[in-house]
Amino acid sequence: MNTTQINQELDVKGLNCPLPILRAKKALANMESGQVLKVIATDPGSVKDFAAFCKQTGNPLLASEESPTEFTFVISKR
Repeated sequence: MNTTQINQELDVKGLNCPLPILRAKKALANMESGQVLKVIATDPGSVKDFAAFCKQTGNPLLASEESPTEFTFVISKR
C-alpha cells in the first residue's frame, strides 16, 4: 500500500454485498473533497464492486490490495 494520508478507516469485514459498498458510500458522504477512505473487506465480490462503485461515482480508487482473506481499498472523495 502506498503512503497516502488516510483520513478515515472503515472495517467491513464479515459483511457481504451490498453492505460494504453502502457503508463506504455513507462514510464518503460525511467526508470532504480530497479526503481519503481506507476500506478493509473480506467479501471476494468487493473487488469488482468497489472498482465499479468508484467508476460510477467518480471517486478515484487510489489503491487496492488483495490477500487470501482480506481486500483493502483506498478511495479519494471527489
